[in-house]
Amino acid sequence: MLTFAPVVFAVILLAALFITAIRVLREYERGVVFTLGRFTGVKGPGLIILIPVVQQMVRVDLRTRVLDVPSQDVISRDNVSVKVNAVVYFRVVDADKSVIQVENFMAATSQLAQTTLRSVLGKHELDEMLAEREKLNLDIQTILDSQTDAWGIKVANVEIKHVDIDESMIRAIARQAEAERVRRAKIINAEGEQQAAEKLVEAARIIAEVPEAMQLRYLGALHDIAGERASTIVFPFPVDIMRALGKAAPGA
Repeated sequence: MLTFAPVVFAVILLAALFITAIRVLREYERGVVFTLGRFTGVKGPGLIILIPVVQQMVRVDLRTRVLDVPSQDVISRDNVSVKVNAVVYFRVVDADKSVIQVENFMAATSQLAQTTLRSVLGKHELDEMLAEREKLNLDIQTILDSQTDAWGIKVANVEIKHVDIDESMIRAIARQAEAERVRRAKIINAEGEQQAAEKLVEAARIIAEVPEAMQLRYLGALHDIAGERASTIVFPFPVDIMRALGKAAPGA
């Protein structure tokens, strides 16, 4: 019985080594393989066989990750203090760089997103933060994508979620919006009066050039008076008719 003990032990040891040498990677996973501490390649997906003790593997997930950037205190270019948070969508495109070039790419990307959010938004005024979010999102994405490229990371999208403003600033913005609406109303009213004055000047010019146009205007006025329910009607007598009668009977 004792002669079989070393054989059994050897079989168990070989089986254990064989089990530890086998790795199975899913479709969205890659394995960064190191042989005696040196990078020797990226493998996967599927069945991977490693040399026990000599080779080690680090799993890397290639799926898109969602990073919630916590609220950041930002002072805009017009000296308004706001709190801004965002969300970043990114994924690993080079598994070897994400393991070799940075210790923890998730934490590094989070810190970089926070500093970039503060620096980019600090260059814009509050009105731009509220009205031009798509442009700001693109600017932040471009900066993050260029800086994380060395880590093998591709930033797909950046979205600013909330811009929290102080209550007093909200009231000031409401007053500003109301003043803007009043200003636009006055401008529209002034433009209407200007157009009406131009039309009156044009009508006066036509009447001066064509006297018959005044007679048409006179008939129109009579039509308007006849349509009203008035007890007293003042009937205007055209001066041109009086002049014509005076020329016809000069001795009268």
